[in-house]
Amino acid sequence: MKVLVIGSGGREHSIVKACLQSQIVGEVIAVPGNGGISQDALCYSGDIADNSAIVSFAQEKKIDFVIVGPEIPLCNGLVDALDEVGIIAYGPNKVAAQLEGSKSFTKRFLQKYNIPTALGKSFTEVKEAISYLDTQKFPIVIKASGLAAGKGVIIAQDKNEAQKVVTNMLIGNAFGASGSEVLIEKFLDGEEASITLIVSGKNFINLPASQDHKRIGEGDSGLNTGGMGAYAPAKVVTPELFQKIKEKIITPTLDGLQNDGIDFKGTLYIGIMITNDGPSVLEFNVRFGDPETQVLLPLLETDPIKLMHDCANGTLNPVDVKIKDKSAMVVVIAANGYPENYLKGDEINLPDDDTLDNVQIIHAGTKVNEQGKLVTNGGRVLGITALADNLEEAATAAYSVCEKVEFNSKYFRKDIGHRQLKN
Repeated sequence: MKVLVIGSGGREHSIVKACLQSQIVGEVIAVPGNGGISQDALCYSGDIADNSAIVSFAQEKKIDFVIVGPEIPLCNGLVDALDEVGIIAYGPNKVAAQLEGSKSFTKRFLQKYNIPTALGKSFTEVKEAISYLDTQKFPIVIKASGLAAGKGVIIAQDKNEAQKVVTNMLIGNAFGASGSEVLIEKFLDGEEASITLIVSGKNFINLPASQDHKRIGEGDSGLNTGGMGAYAPAKVVTPELFQKIKEKIITPTLDGLQNDGIDFKGTLYIGIMITNDGPSVLEFNVRFGDPETQVLLPLLETDPIKLMHDCANGTLNPVDVKIKDKSAMVVVIAANGYPENYLKGDEINLPDDDTLDNVQIIHAGTKVNEQGKLVTNGGRVLGITALADNLEEAATAAYSVCEKVEFNSKYFRKDIGHRQLKN
């Protein structure tokens, strides 16, 4: 079949590579793609937020199956628009996508179905929000309710900082329309993990638990980013803990969606905080995580594209899924200055393919310039993904390739996987 992948990041490059290895995919194209995707598939420019343009393009190219990577087109209802013209797409519809598109919607959903989560309240007025802060303990978590590219969550250490954050969001337009409503939550202490499910109604597949590294600096210091690296499986999620997550979070979430008349088909990414009181939901995403996708897809023995297609068709069979007995790690190479100010246009030199034993170079913020040179074109530039028998070997392989990649503003954390590796 002919597959269209929507998006331009590392997640989408990983999906394109999975398409190339799939027995059911004859041709894959991408909109808009990036410098690396363009080496693996035909790329076409286009506005992924323009539903009608994407639908027309899919019809023109006689696309059989669309895989929607990022959250914005999902929250805009692209899957609904494709469905209206009979094109099968992987990803939830607009109603279901509210689980990511509105943190306030999600908080109400979690509270309605007694799913463990931090105590929290939503506000649209500064005065009310600041009055609420007067009654709270610190640190406290403040979230822009809408989409903010993974950067709309701030942990305020004291009341003064919290007041400034709330004011900047609600009045200062710090996150645009995404910050017109804020969610103030109790700070949860513990270790984070990511649970990724492929959900088709009541049926679901649980992919290996993973752990992301959001902070820009080593030792999990500095500003939040879209993710500086990840690994899987994360041993912090033991079989016993996963059983609790299934009973307290997954089952009531899927039952709640069914009860609310929401037919969820697609990826449900659950950010978990493992506290002394048990697992608690930090957030829902309605698409594969980035960079978690780069470690999860290589761990699948079963064709991930077939799983996505079955999911979209409502024929998903969890019994069919096989996971490799391996470990995977991705190290993100960023442009120095990310997530704030950074330069674009640095020429990138990559190691030869014959040096990449069980390592993939996944492109995120890259493009091919007018001179035909591969250059940087974003904050997170590349993801170096290694698959090995254990995490130590995966880390050694990934970091070996990181050292061989060359561009002027290259920066990467050297401690991805540190919690598990130190044990």
